[in-house]
Amino acid sequence: MTDCKRSRCPVACTLDLLGDKWTLLVVRDLLMGRDTFKALQASPERIPSNILAERLKRLEREGILHRVLYQERPPRYKYRLTDKGRSLGPVLHAMLKWGSIHLPGTLSEEEIAGLLSPPP
Repeated sequence: MTDCKRSRCPVACTLDLLGDKWTLLVVRDLLMGRDTFKALQASPERIPSNILAERLKRLEREGILHRVLYQERPPRYKYRLTDKGRSLGPVLHAMLKWGSIHLPGTLSEEEIAGLLSPPP
């Protein structure tokens, strides 16, 4: 589990777990319904496969998601957010709203939903 690295401050500890450039985007995509490695890799930001694999392992280890085997040969998994992971939804929604208001050129909430909807 998470070991706070810099201090016991909850903000610092949260950033130690989620503050890199990819982790919250993986959580965002899981919240939007992307649930396989291939679907997550097809995200608009194009996360490299080695980084995606590492982030999924870390999020599973931290209890933010769990994986469910859906094919045995070769083994393939679907990724599901736990209650702990789903509780990040309001945080990401607040970031989305803030960015839409304060960062020119960013997408609206509706545009993001359309862009990130799961593939058919």
